[in-house]
Amino acid sequence: MAVCLAVVCLISSRPLVADEPNPAAPEKPAAGTPDERKETPAAKAEDAGPKFIRVRRDEKGKPLAMETAVVRYVSADRPGVTVDLVGAIHIADKSYYDDLNKLFATYEVVLYELVAPEGTRIPKEGRTSGNAHPIGAMQNGMGTMLELEHQLDRVDYTKDNFVHADMSPEDFNKSMEKRGENLMQMFLRLMGQGMVQQAAQQQKEGGGGSTDLNLLMALFSKDRAYKLKTLFADQFENMESQMLLFDGPEGSTIITERNKKAFEVLDKQLKEGKKNVAVFYGAGHLPDMEKRLAADFGLKREGEKWLTAWSLEKKK
Repeated sequence: MAVCLAVVCLISSRPLVADEPNPAAPEKPAAGTPDERKETPAAKAEDAGPKFIRVRRDEKGKPLAMETAVVRYVSADRPGVTVDLVGAIHIADKSYYDDLNKLFATYEVVLYELVAPEGTRIPKEGRTSGNAHPIGAMQNGMGTMLELEHQLDRVDYTKDNFVHADMSPEDFNKSMEKRGENLMQMFLRLMGQGMVQQAAQQQKEGGGGSTDLNLLMALFSKDRAYKLKTLFADQFENMESQMLLFDGPEGSTIITERNKKAFEVLDKQLKEGKKNVAVFYGAGHLPDMEKRLAADFGLKREGEKWLTAWSLEKKK
């Protein structure tokens, strides 16, 4: 189940990439560039704030849907300006991406994540080749197993209002090397946390080891996709706090540095006179982005709505 937790977090947090970066860790970790938010992962987990991803349940606690938030931010000091944080799940139901495409047409600008050279455009028919990177291949395999679609294949990035707001592969690799990070290290960290959670859950249930059994049964079920999605839904409820495990005391490349880059582009767009802006990023990025909107732009949460990313109701 620890592997299950790590995979679930990567579904939502792994950076969307054109040319997959796969940096190796340096022999001696170098000191990271200090950021203003010098908090430990544990402290940030306690102060994760409002949710950007949730599992909607019925009155008996049965999961019905896994949903992501669209949250609006405004300020009296910026009349007419609205910034929406639009949470993304990188593999989801096709209807989810259809809803997002309709929503994005209502904005002047949509800032999107994609670790790629500046100016890269994703064709309307989606990715043109397979993904050979191990994590990307695992994510694609999860999409097939869960009968879900991939974001890069379903979101229409060719629209004129789409603006790239992410790091280049070169900058991504340099930042990870400087911080002494690599993706496998992060994956193992998630697995370790998953083991701790599994042990706590087993103790709560009397040591029965039911999570491993449920996963095994789901894998061989006739309703495999449905069983696995409902099983993973429990992990998603804690996904945002798990995402903070990526961060060290000085933050991380995968969240902190990429968020800083995205908001440099946001600042430029607002200075150019854009007033209705969406920031479309993995849901795990949004708690940190909300803090940055308040601290750097004076924007406060005004309202929210929720989109169904995974339907968890059994097909008839």
